[in-house]
Amino acid sequence: MSAFIPVILSGGAGTRLWPVSREALPKPFIKLPDGESLLQKTLRRAVALPGVTAVLTVTNRDHFFLTRDEYGATDGLPPLDYLLEPFGRNTAPAIAAAALHVAARHGKDAQLLVLPADHLINDQASFAKAVEAARRLAAAGWLVTFGIRPLAPETGFGYIEAGAPLDAGFKVARFIEKPSLDKAQAYLAAGNFTWNAGMFCFAAGAMLDALRAHAPELLAAVEATLAATDFAKQPPVLAAESFKQAPDVSIDYAVMEKSDRVAVVPAAFDWSDIGSWNALAELTPPDGQGNRVAGEAVLVDAGNCYVQGEDRVVAAVGVDNLLIVDTADALLVADRSRAQDVKAVVQQLKLASHDSVRHHRTVHRPWGSYTVLEEGPRFKIKRIVVKPGASLSLQMHHHRSEHWVVISGMARVVNGEREIFVRTDESTYIPSGTPHRLSNPGRIDCVMIEVQAGDYVGEDDIVRLEDNYGRC
Repeated sequence: MSAFIPVILSGGAGTRLWPVSREALPKPFIKLPDGESLLQKTLRRAVALPGVTAVLTVTNRDHFFLTRDEYGATDGLPPLDYLLEPFGRNTAPAIAAAALHVAARHGKDAQLLVLPADHLINDQASFAKAVEAARRLAAAGWLVTFGIRPLAPETGFGYIEAGAPLDAGFKVARFIEKPSLDKAQAYLAAGNFTWNAGMFCFAAGAMLDALRAHAPELLAAVEATLAATDFAKQPPVLAAESFKQAPDVSIDYAVMEKSDRVAVVPAAFDWSDIGSWNALAELTPPDGQGNRVAGEAVLVDAGNCYVQGEDRVVAAVGVDNLLIVDTADALLVADRSRAQDVKAVVQQLKLASHDSVRHHRTVHRPWGSYTVLEEGPRFKIKRIVVKPGASLSLQMHHHRSEHWVVISGMARVVNGEREIFVRTDESTYIPSGTPHRLSNPGRIDCVMIEVQAGDYVGEDDIVRLEDNYGRC
C-alpha cells in the first residue's frame, strides 16, 4: 500500500483577527475557547486518519519552534517531518516542494493530503469518510479538492462547479473566483456548487506531472531549491536564493484551474476557515442578549456584542453589535458588520511601521518568551521565561547594560570570562559590550526580571556570537 502523508500548510498572518493574530504569532497559533490552537486541532485531525505514514509540515522558519512546541502537546504522533520556508511564497511553491520531498522519500505513488493549518472541522467521522473517497480518486490519478456545501450565498469564498459524476465524487467543471451576491445566490440555488476549501488529495507523481505540464518554471525553481537545500541540517530550511525564483501563485491558479484531471469530493463535514472575528465569536455560546464573552467583562444594556479580553475587565454600556478585543498592547473596537475590514487597520499600521503588526507584548523565542513590562527613554523592563534545558545566544550589546534578577528557578550565566549560577532572589549585572549568555540548567522554568539601561534599548542591538538555534 502506498504511503499516506498529511501535509500541513502553516502560513499567513490572519490580518482579520488582529490584534490577537500577528506576524510573529499568526492565526494557526491562536488559542480557541477550549484551550487548543487551530494548528493543534489540524494535527489531531490528520493523525486520527487511518494509515498515516508520517506528517509533513511546511511553515516559515521563524515559526518552527512555536510549531514544535504546539505539536509537543499531542501524544502518539507518527514521524514528523518539516520543510521550512525562508519567506512566504503562496501555496503552489509550498505544495510543489512537499510533492517533490514526499516523492523522493516515499515514492511517486505516495498520497498527500494537503490541509491548511487554520481551518476548523469538528466532525472527524465525516472528515475521514471524505478523505477515504478522495484517496480512491487520487489512486486513479485524479487531483482531488474538497468542496464544502454552501450554507449561505457567501461572497467571501471561491466556488467549485461539479460536473460529471465519478466513482467517489465529481469531475470539476470549473473554479470560480469570489462571486457577486447575485451569482452566489444562483450557485446556492443550483445545488451543484460548493465552496473551495483549499484542501487537496493527490499522488505525489500526479501533482508533479501536472506541475510539469502547467507550471514548468515553478516546478524547475522548486526542484532547484530542494537540490540546493542542506538536508543534513534538521529541520531543513529551503534554499532562499532558489526559492525566491518560484512564482508567487496559488495551486489553484498554477494547476487546478488548468488540469483536466481534477475532481471534487463534496464534503458533509462542518467547516470554518475562522476568517473573521465573527467566525471566532461563533465558538462562544451567547447569553440572553446575544452577547458572547471570552474573558472577564461587565455588559450593561448591551446586545449582540462579542467581547474578548486578556488581563483586565472590559466594561461596555449601552452598545449593540460591537466587536471588542482587548490585548496587552492593542484594543480593537468595531461594528460586527465590518469584521472583514479589520485587515484595513493592519494595512495602516504596516504603513506606519508599527510593531503591533508583528509582535505582541509577550514575544515567543525558541528558548522561551519575554514580556515587555515597561519602556521609556533609556530603559526597558522585561519578564523573561527560559524553558528547562534551554539557552539564549551568547551575545553582546553596544548601547545598553542589563541587570538580571531571578524570581524563580535557577540561571547559569556567562558574564564575560566568568560563569556563575544565579538563584532565586539573587541578581547579576551585565555591562554593555560584555559577551554574556543565560541558560536554564534546572527542571522548572527560570523566570527573571531584566532591567535594560542605555542610550538605545531596541531589540536590534544584539550581536549574536554563538546560538543553539542557528540565528547567528
